[in-house]
Amino acid sequence: MSVPHRVIAVDGYLRKAKKWQEEMEKLRMILLGCGLTEELKWGKPCYTFQKSNIVIIQGFKEFCALLFCKGALLKDAKGILIQQTENVQAARQIRFTNVRQIAAMAPVLKAYVREAIAAEKAGLKVNYKKTSEFKIPEELQNRFDEDLAFKKAFVALTPGRQRGYILYFSAAKQSKTRESRVEKCMQQILNGKGLNDQ
Repeated sequence: MSVPHRVIAVDGYLRKAKKWQEEMEKLRMILLGCGLTEELKWGKPCYTFQKSNIVIIQGFKEFCALLFCKGALLKDAKGILIQQTENVQAARQIRFTNVRQIAAMAPVLKAYVREAIAAEKAGLKVNYKKTSEFKIPEELQNRFDEDLAFKKAFVALTPGRQRGYILYFSAAKQSKTRESRVEKCMQQILNGKGLNDQ
């Protein structure tokens, strides 16, 4: 019996992992034991149920994590889910710094995965904030006030594209950087393109 290509891809990813290799292997075994399908998506091991993304294994400098794609729907009975930033609406992480932690939490992790699968089966959806509920950065508002054509072009973008720009501009800590980002993106917005559109 041949090994599916996606499994080979994840094997390769884990072999190349410079950090958290043992932890990721342990997480992988737990997730595969939950009946999920393994794939490599966005360059990371992703585990799906009937083609819906359930959980992703992530490696960072300080920790490795399980990212529950719709973690906001989980009850989080153990209080272990982390919302990475205030702008992350659906996903939630569980972070680890060693393989012993993962082994000790295996039954809890399996319970969370089962709950995530149940939410998917039930068709539950995350209630996303509307684009209008996001705070417009002052630097973007100033540009709107100065240039009506620019404001009109921004409002004509799809809600997802507007949200992408608002989050990108807001992520900069300094006003000067936010201003520079708005400036650099103006032509793209005037052309009706999103942040990542070519």
